[in-house]
Amino acid sequence: MSKNLEMSYLLDFYGDVLTDKQREAMEEYYNADLSLSEIAEGLGITRQGVRDAVKRGEATLLELEEKIGLAGRYRELSGRLDKLEQLLRDIRFYATDTSVDGALIARSATEALAVLSAVREFEET
Repeated sequence: MSKNLEMSYLLDFYGDVLTDKQREAMEEYYNADLSLSEIAEGLGITRQGVRDAVKRGEATLLELEEKIGLAGRYRELSGRLDKLEQLLRDIRFYATDTSVDGALIARSATEALAVLSAVREFEET
């Protein structure tokens, strides 16, 4: 994941812990793709002030993710659910295709159950 996308993602999870100025500067920098000068003009502060706010905000978000790991856990869980959804779609497709061997359906169902089991274990941690 690119650094810009990662910061935008972390802002979604932890943005509320930042100061208003940090959050606004980071949202405009990462989400609205404004330059430091454009943000400075809008916030009525210097370009250096915006840069400092963004750098402090980045450090805070990265530290929170390192300690809490909420965004990473969400991303991992989301990936497992996507896999489960795809397996279930495959099973539904296989079940309607008379040329598909029942063993293929059984393998997909077994894999889907394994993914579901992993999701349940993940929730407990």
